[in-house]
Amino acid sequence: MKLEEIKEGIKDGLPIALGYFSVSVAFGVSSVGAKVPWWGATLISLTNLTSAGQKAGVDVMAVGGSILLIVLTTLIINMRYFLMGVSMSQKVEERMPVWQRLLVAFGITDEIYAVSMGKKHDLTACYMAALIIPPIFGWTGGTLLGSVATNFMPAVLADAMGIALYGMFIAVIIPPSKESKKVLSAVVMAILLSVMFTYAPYIKNLETGWAVIIITIVVSSVAATLFPVKEGADIE
Repeated sequence: MKLEEIKEGIKDGLPIALGYFSVSVAFGVSSVGAKVPWWGATLISLTNLTSAGQKAGVDVMAVGGSILLIVLTTLIINMRYFLMGVSMSQKVEERMPVWQRLLVAFGITDEIYAVSMGKKHDLTACYMAALIIPPIFGWTGGTLLGSVATNFMPAVLADAMGIALYGMFIAVIIPPSKESKKVLSAVVMAILLSVMFTYAPYIKNLETGWAVIIITIVVSSVAATLFPVKEGADIE
């Protein structure tokens, strides 16, 4: 039974790993561009496994932000994982010990959460390990390749690769924005606030991390107030 669970987990995890590998190459390139050493970028990916949070943290590092600002920025951006962890804790097998639950919580990403919650059976430790480990290797390996390869790339190519990560973020928000006016409204609010914090007098000099924190809190609060979602309802 455990062997079948492992096979199922690997089968579900490999496509995620391949997708992570291609995206994390761009993260490795952009990290080196922000003066993070190759080993530092690789360690960040190995211990975080979160694209948006890592990118925001590296951006704060690049401008010399404080450790407190890095912690707050990544905390706010990654806060959704708290909710995912609570939700997934209801689906894992009851006999799973706390230390295994903590390891599963460490490996939660948007894609891993979506795949695992779509399973009709309880989530076992063997299945979750087989599901999580390939994406970790994919994300970390891609970062390592991108950060090392940057040293051999022409500057123009390295700059172009750095833009790929932003392309991934755009690709994430476009489909739901087309399907839901509420999501589109939240995206537009975030864009307008980002432009304001970039060009408006006085506030344009605010550190990158604080701008991200403020925008995230404001947009989330406004969207939750204007577009509350009832339990069991879909976002339209």
